[in-house]
Amino acid sequence: MKKFIVSGGGTGGHIFPAISIANEIRNRWPDSEILFVGAEDRMEMERVPAAGYKIIGLPVAGFDRKNMLKNIGVAAKLLKSMKKARGIIKDFKPDIAIGVGGYASGPVLKAASAKGIPTLIQEQNSYAGVTNKMLAQKASVICVAYEGMSKFFPKEKIVLTGNPCRQDLLISEENREKGYRHFNLNPDKKTILMVGGSLGASTLNKSIISAFDKIRKEDGVQVIWQCGKYYFQDMQKLKNEGKIPSNIHLTDFVSRMDYAYSVSDLIISRAGAGSISEFSLLGMTVILVPSPNVAEDHQTKNAQALVDKDAAVMISDALAPELLFDVALKLINNEMQMSKLRENIKKLAQYNSAERIVDEIAKLI
Repeated sequence: MKKFIVSGGGTGGHIFPAISIANEIRNRWPDSEILFVGAEDRMEMERVPAAGYKIIGLPVAGFDRKNMLKNIGVAAKLLKSMKKARGIIKDFKPDIAIGVGGYASGPVLKAASAKGIPTLIQEQNSYAGVTNKMLAQKASVICVAYEGMSKFFPKEKIVLTGNPCRQDLLISEENREKGYRHFNLNPDKKTILMVGGSLGASTLNKSIISAFDKIRKEDGVQVIWQCGKYYFQDMQKLKNEGKIPSNIHLTDFVSRMDYAYSVSDLIISRAGAGSISEFSLLGMTVILVPSPNVAEDHQTKNAQALVDKDAAVMISDALAPELLFDVALKLINNEMQMSKLRENIKKLAQYNSAERIVDEIAKLI
């Protein structure tokens, strides 16, 4: 029986690929044993068991760049995590350790390497994370989603596989019809979908609020506005006061992304690696507003990689409240430019990423 450790997390961008890889491992080796290792207080501790896998938490935490004194506690947690990770490797005896980025993958892959166990890293972003850069020298294989990653990793270890995406996303005529009903939309109007992650994005919300008058005048356009659970109460208040135009559909969270993608002509989104992989596979026209609150500003680098290939439009977080909807309303009425962006983003799509990553795992074990 083969044994696999999958480690990392912290955000959905790390957790989703990890679960996709585990699902494909289970598909390939049905009697295998898979153990996840995450950070004790992060979202993987809920998401992974919900997907049907066992997880152990480490007390690891991120380095605090603003408050140096806090890093005494961070160092203590790291030492504790290293010790616990060594114990997990010793007890579980995996055939391979797979790291997807995030705090927890550091101690686990280090402990595995020290025991001579092969390790595989999956890097989702176009700008490599600190943990993955540290682990690269000892890693057996590094699976990446973007070209040109040899500036971060040893060239001979890199395999371009793309990021595993949600398997249930399907754009179809049937989903389009269901989507118009689900969101209560007019099939004769063009649709903009604005998503800011499950909790929402303050800048995107400010941008649409400042553009209410412009959107109200655009008779042939409608917007699905996913404001996020964090902001929903305040936005609902605006709706109750009659301030939100009738051609905007407000929701806190989009549970049926397959419907949302199927009805959308244009998407406004943050520039997380997982989202970009989905947009590429589905051939969507997108305006990316990178979040400035991420490590090493990696979302701007993700977005720039698309802009360089004329595959997306990027607007900075600082300029979005003023410019975002001017650009969006102009773009949605320019079918020629929309079509060109769709064709170019499709060329960047990486298909069957989970299967290709597991092919590399199979070679190592």
